[in-house]
Amino acid sequence: MAVFTAVTLAGQVLQEGDLLFCCPDSSNAITDVTQGARGMKIDHVAIVHRIGGDGGPLYVIEAKKPAVCLTSIDAFYRENPHALVGRVGADVDIHKSVRRCLMQVGKPYDDLYLPGDSAIYCSELVQLNYVDSQGALIFDPVPMSFHDATGQVTDYWLKFYAERGMTVPEGAPGSNPGELSLRPQVTIVAYRLMPRNSD
Repeated sequence: MAVFTAVTLAGQVLQEGDLLFCCPDSSNAITDVTQGARGMKIDHVAIVHRIGGDGGPLYVIEAKKPAVCLTSIDAFYRENPHALVGRVGADVDIHKSVRRCLMQVGKPYDDLYLPGDSAIYCSELVQLNYVDSQGALIFDPVPMSFHDATGQVTDYWLKFYAERGMTVPEGAPGSNPGELSLRPQVTIVAYRLMPRNSD
């Protein structure tokens, strides 16, 4: 795993539409089946939004239970103290993309990670709403991954979907936050890794 010096991100480091990729302290069901930028474990992504434009308070737009919501940056960092900052380049219309994301606020969270339904999960919020100057999506969907390094779907996901009477949607079109952090349209420009608790 990459080792970073702990830093505190000042507000001016963050720009409208930046992506915050959350790095948990330990592995979980999502990081076990995905990979993230710089070798980091990534299990969530949120979108930076400054309410009222320049000088306004910093928030993030994020899809989490129970619904897509706006969260103050301080509250977000209390819940997610370790994060990489990804800046979307290419021919992206950041303001239109953020407005599209804001239109999803209140939509229920998709904890089944299924494409094409009325609910939405974190990386899907980005994948379906970031557009270029012509209004075309800049992030194509990728095959969903629920398998580990051996190529086997993990027991967690087999049980998770079996309990819901479903088969694992392995390979279905979708996205995940780790893979999104690796896209060529995304440049990791900063990080906020706070010191680990020594207890």
